[in-house]
Amino acid sequence: MLKAELDKKISTFEELCRSKGLRLTHQRLEILKELIQDTSHPSAEDVYRRIVKRLPMISLDTVYRTIALFEENGLVKRVEVLDDKSRYDSNLEEHQHMVCVRCKRIEDFNWQGFDKLRVPGNVRNWGTVMSKHVELRGICKECLKKERKRTP
Repeated sequence: MLKAELDKKISTFEELCRSKGLRLTHQRLEILKELIQDTSHPSAEDVYRRIVKRLPMISLDTVYRTIALFEENGLVKRVEVLDDKSRYDSNLEEHQHMVCVRCKRIEDFNWQGFDKLRVPGNVRNWGTVMSKHVELRGICKECLKKERKRTP
């Protein structure tokens, strides 16, 4: 991620904290930076494992509560995938996900054709559609390579 993008997201977070009367702590900033810089859609546990090396006094509970705060305030989105862990995405632009069913890696991709599709009439009559997304599931290149190496 470009430094300018990181600085912009951090600035947005700082403004949000001020407007809501939230304390702007070093721990919150470190958690936000980790989520912004990690495009793998990390879980709270992943974020904790990385941050505890820099901030040994941080707790997993603090990471969970901070990520929940970020989600409530629209700084990250929760991505539900193949396992029972919630993963988080700081990319708030329209995009879709490719998910490997083996290693559970998630990658973003853009499908402008999908983004431009209108919701069908029978769905619009159902009620209010708040979001739409595509998730492609399959086996990534790396997992396929490993599989081929194992097969004689």
